[in-house]
Amino acid sequence: MTNLVSKWNYPTTIRFGAGRIAELPEVLKDTGIANPLFVTDPGLAKLPVVASTLKLLEDAGVAHGVFSDVKPNPVESNLYAGVEVFKAGRHDGVIAFGGGSALDLGKLIAFQAHQTRPVWDFEDIGDWWTRADGSRIAPIIAVPTTAGTGSEVGRAGVLTHEASHTKKVIFHPKMMPALVIADPELTVGMPPFITAGTGMDALAHCLEAYCAPGYHPMADGVALEGMRLVFENLSTAFADGSNLTARAHMMSAAAMGATAFQKGLGAIHSLSHPIGALYDTHHGMTNAVFMPYVLAFNRSAVEERLARAAAYCGISGGFEGFAQAVLDLRMELKVPSTLPEFIKDFAPDDARKSLIADMAIVDPTAGGNPIELTKQAALKLLDDAITGSL
Repeated sequence: MTNLVSKWNYPTTIRFGAGRIAELPEVLKDTGIANPLFVTDPGLAKLPVVASTLKLLEDAGVAHGVFSDVKPNPVESNLYAGVEVFKAGRHDGVIAFGGGSALDLGKLIAFQAHQTRPVWDFEDIGDWWTRADGSRIAPIIAVPTTAGTGSEVGRAGVLTHEASHTKKVIFHPKMMPALVIADPELTVGMPPFITAGTGMDALAHCLEAYCAPGYHPMADGVALEGMRLVFENLSTAFADGSNLTARAHMMSAAAMGATAFQKGLGAIHSLSHPIGALYDTHHGMTNAVFMPYVLAFNRSAVEERLARAAAYCGISGGFEGFAQAVLDLRMELKVPSTLPEFIKDFAPDDARKSLIADMAIVDPTAGGNPIELTKQAALKLLDDAITGSL
């Protein structure tokens, strides 16, 4: 029984359903936030969905500020610019509104605003999180507008260290949002490319969590149902963005993936993180590019588990059927098959390959891969993703 030892954490309160964004003023009141900073990304800030949400606050007489200087892969300078706005406006909480980038940065602003140490002192290493003053972390309301990262139910944020081009995970239990509004109507405006990328991110989270070693049957069950929801609904959401049923199921799958990956992630993410940091690629789409190559690499360790997953998802053919279902879904979603198709200046002899491999094997997610990710293995996976070799 010595292996049956684990630690389980589950999400916060979620108000789920179409139209529930109307409850935002009530949620703020219940959470004790009187003057929130509304954090979103620059593209979203220009769209009607943000204007209508801010009008809800105005009509309710809620004082608020807006911050939207958020890169697709948020960097340290974005964080400290947001912290300055938070302090200048004397804000007492954050509404993190958008996709993973805005959600992560919003949580990080609420976390970092009143800390006295640099943010890198709180990287998700050992008990570094205990260095933070938990009593000074501002409350967070998370409102996802995509269905992928699941950051709305996470206790961490990903931030790129600009000097080293390295993605770091900053963790604290109190970074978990106090409440989430998950309204699938907010995702209707997502363009197909974002629907595909975020949806494949949700699948990657569920898949890698399910395959990660360790004892966590609750995460396994959540991940398994999350995978089924993705396989059954992502294509529909991609083809018909106005289908609220598919959008709702994908929003659920995203939250489920982020709940499940407390068990662990793996090589899909550990390769995707350095690529995203160096080339500023869409995280979910980068995961989608690597997914079949990592599946093939891990086959000997996960074949039996994925045969069970395939059966649960209604996919015939065991592991091979599951792997083919991933390839078929990628094709439907127009996911690039190889790195050179995805990144125009990525050549087979790219000088950064060795650097990417070095970054991948020390990424926090590498330890969750079912097979040890050595530098040689990382280089082989990169070569496979360059040539399309499965």
